[in-house]
Amino acid sequence: MEKTIAFFGAGNLAEAIIAGITRTNVVTKEQVLVTNRSDKARLDLIAEKYGVTCDLDKEEMIEKADIIILAMKPKDAKDYLDWLKNYIKPHHMVISVIAGLSIEQMEKTLGEGIPVIRTMPNTSALIGQSATAISKGTNVELGQLYFAEELFQTVGTTKIVDEEQMHTITAIAGSGPAFFYYMVEAMEKAAIEAGLDRDTALELLTQTVIGAGKMLETSGADPEQLRVNITSPAGTTEAGLNQLMANEFDKIIKSCVDGARNRSIEITNAQN
Repeated sequence: MEKTIAFFGAGNLAEAIIAGITRTNVVTKEQVLVTNRSDKARLDLIAEKYGVTCDLDKEEMIEKADIIILAMKPKDAKDYLDWLKNYIKPHHMVISVIAGLSIEQMEKTLGEGIPVIRTMPNTSALIGQSATAISKGTNVELGQLYFAEELFQTVGTTKIVDEEQMHTITAIAGSGPAFFYYMVEAMEKAAIEAGLDRDTALELLTQTVIGAGKMLETSGADPEQLRVNITSPAGTTEAGLNQLMANEFDKIIKSCVDGARNRSIEITNAQN
């Protein structure tokens, strides 16, 4: 792709995307420009690790860029947009990976005619396994949408959705990996307390998560059926599930998703 991509923000998610697009050669490392607000050590690390350019000032990056990716913290998004509107040109396309930053807010601040796309990837992009939702603004042409989809397919799967679904997607796909990691942490702790060494516990848990994910991906069965298939009456799995049900695990998970979704809504409302 003959496109230069400028990343504003150099956190974990930005790095994951940079790793994915440079690893798959969707663009060359010379076509990737990166900056952040103040952490030069972080920029030096990314420059050394991926061979991308991290020493340009922001104005020069805008001048060279075709695609602008907003990857800063949500609290910094408004300031960046207010600055960006003074430099952006009609040929630019803006892609946000920021939780809660709405298409309306980007279009309203950046002005008429600027194509903006909102995405919600997750940090599994670092290994090419992100689940990324994509929503387009009113000025986005079909070719631009396909470009964004192709870009994020280098770091995992993509799904084009209506923006109104983004708050829920942020909760289950954007934040979701952390929830699974937390469950693995809890299972690892229980295994260690029961006498298993940490390395063995983590190795077995990791493969268990991978195997369960592959079953969901390839079996054609829904999660409930997969659960039923391995739950023998009066067996060990049923005994464990009974504890989850007795402690209303489903309600805890719903509360978890609702909490993340509501926070996404709060962030959006604060920016609008």
